[in-house]
Amino acid sequence: MEITRTELMPGVWLNHLRSDKFKTACMSLTLLTQLKRDSASMNALIPYVLRRGTTRYGDMEALSARLEELYGAAVEPVVRRIGEIQCVGFYASLPEREYLPGGQDVLRDTAELMGELLLSPATRGGLLLPQYVDSERDKMLDTIRSRINEKRGYSLFRCIEEMCCYEDFAVGRLGGEMECQAIHYQKLTKHYRALLQTCPLEIFYCGRAGEDEVASATRDALSALPRGGIDYDLGTDVRMNALEEAPRYVEEELPVSQGKLVIGFRLGECMEDPDIAALHVFNSVYGSGTSSKLFMNVRERLSLCYYASSIIDIHKGIMLVASGIEFEKFGAARDEILAQLEAMKRGEITEAELNAAKAGVASDLRSLMDSQGELEGFYLAQALDGADYGPMELAELAESVTKEDVVAIANSVECDLIYFLKGGGDAGEDEEEDAE
Repeated sequence: MEITRTELMPGVWLNHLRSDKFKTACMSLTLLTQLKRDSASMNALIPYVLRRGTTRYGDMEALSARLEELYGAAVEPVVRRIGEIQCVGFYASLPEREYLPGGQDVLRDTAELMGELLLSPATRGGLLLPQYVDSERDKMLDTIRSRINEKRGYSLFRCIEEMCCYEDFAVGRLGGEMECQAIHYQKLTKHYRALLQTCPLEIFYCGRAGEDEVASATRDALSALPRGGIDYDLGTDVRMNALEEAPRYVEEELPVSQGKLVIGFRLGECMEDPDIAALHVFNSVYGSGTSSKLFMNVRERLSLCYYASSIIDIHKGIMLVASGIEFEKFGAARDEILAQLEAMKRGEITEAELNAAKAGVASDLRSLMDSQGELEGFYLAQALDGADYGPMELAELAESVTKEDVVAIANSVECDLIYFLKGGGDAGEDEEEDAE
């Protein structure tokens, strides 16, 4: 697979990945905008409102009928946050012509429909339909409010919210409840029109069609895209150091039967010139996977938790360690999680640990080649980073990471905040003792 990147029109880029591997092709249209508290909910709501109907296909029933005519092609709204850039748009899957009667091609028709969804929504008097806006806003409100029901995800969200309280990264991908509740169809219409004029637009295609064919279809589909002063000044505030000298501590009480301990770290000075492959391997050695130090020591050897794992956000330069624990084991679990990082700083990494981590990272990266959805997400992030390597190249780099590379990253990491969700009252029905 080889990817090419071409600017089709001002601020509109096509990322074309030629592949014969799949029976379907995929295409995405993604508007990029800066993540901000006052606009995040409006940005997130727009693709869901647009998916309700277009000028030609006024409701979801008509849209579904059109997609059936395209042999079951699917187009769905997508909302993501990559660092402090909010990415909103549509993701489509469509059958390849080789598997259709008479070799019929639905690429151009699917691209045309995606263009209509983006540029020609169902309106009245030039305004988005209030019933569509109100309906989708209420659904999104329910989603935002339901975060608390899944305590593992909720605790991660709350740690980020507290750790990055002075940064836009504290805003969730769907924005906040108050901001969502305040959305009105007139205000949303004005915001939608502004986004079309100012947002860079990333197009991704993976399938058998050639670049010229895809470029022609998408260029025609977006010919009516209004362009004003395009906002290319998008980015993420990567903070190298913890907010305070000592780690901050936040404790919250909810009716849960299992405590949730989340520790937030800044990746530190290694983010000045990040070695992406080494960061993935560092994370794997420390807490990602069943051969990691957190799994083998905190969970297995000492039985201090039901699960313990680390995740890194390379775009933001942070790492989170999430753990499910018995309430009385908070201190011991916290200390051991931090102790395992200190051991890495001293270079206490065995050859077996390093080799297992490198093999795991390389395998995960190579497995991206088996999923068009994963490839789309990978290359969107690459476009935002200005990087020009693919999963296979990154996998090879991971296999060459040294112990010294990992130790250097460990010594760059700073603990910023410790969040503990403990029990109060009757445990919720959704709580369980996670075991990974």
